[in-house]
Amino acid sequence: MSKGTVYLIPTIISDDTQRQVIPGKIPDVLPSIHYFLAENVRTARRYLSSLKVYESIESLKIEVLDKDTEPGQLKGLFAPIMSGQNVGILSESGCPGVADPGAMAVQFAHQNQIRVVPLVGPSSILLALMASGLNGQRFAFHGYLPIEAKEGSKAIKEFEKESKQKNQTQIFIETPYRNNSVFSALLANLGENVLLCVASDLTGANELIKTQSIKKWKDQMHEWKKAPTVFLFLA
Repeated sequence: MSKGTVYLIPTIISDDTQRQVIPGKIPDVLPSIHYFLAENVRTARRYLSSLKVYESIESLKIEVLDKDTEPGQLKGLFAPIMSGQNVGILSESGCPGVADPGAMAVQFAHQNQIRVVPLVGPSSILLALMASGLNGQRFAFHGYLPIEAKEGSKAIKEFEKESKQKNQTQIFIETPYRNNSVFSALLANLGENVLLCVASDLTGANELIKTQSIKKWKDQMHEWKKAPTVFLFLA
C-alpha cells in the first residue's frame, strides 16, 4: 500500500486575516486531508472551520504534536499515513517546522521516505526580515533570548559581536508579555549605532514595523502592546 503525503499547512499569524494571507492553494488541498497533527486541537479546529472547506469539522481527526511530544510517539502518530492517508501539519501560528515542533514530524517523514509538501503562507520571521531593511543575505534566527537578565545581556552582546564580524542580521521572537523587557534589554546592551527593527502584530490591524539606530530608539518613549513581535538587529 502506498503511503500518504505530509502537507505543511501555514496558519494565520494575526486574528481574522484568512482572506488576506492564506493562498487559494490551501483550501484546494484541504479536502484530501482528514487527519492532522497540531500544537493545539481547539485552535486547529477553529482555524480549519474558518476556511469553510469541510461540511463537518467534527469528522476530522486531530492529534497533538507539540514541544512535549516524544520522538517515540511519532510512529503511532504516523500510522494513518503509512496506510495511505494524507496528513496536514499545523503550526499554532505561521509556518510548520519554522520555530515550531512540527519539524520533528517532518524529519520522521524524510526518514521513512514519505513525501513532504510545503504550502505557501505567512511567516512572521521572514516578513519581519523583508520589511526591516537589514541584511537579507546573511541572517540568523535565534528563537528566544534567555529570560534571566544576566544571561540575556551576555547573549545580546555575543550576538552583536557575531553580527559585526559576519555582517549578519540577528533575529529573535518573544512571548507578547515580555516585549517590553526584551526591548529594554536590547537598548541597554547594544551599541548606539546598531540598527534595531521591531516588527509587531505583522499582518494585523495594529501592525508596526520600525527600524532605526539604538541611539534614536533611546531618544523616544515606547510601550509595546502584548502582540506577537519579532526583534531584529544589525551591528
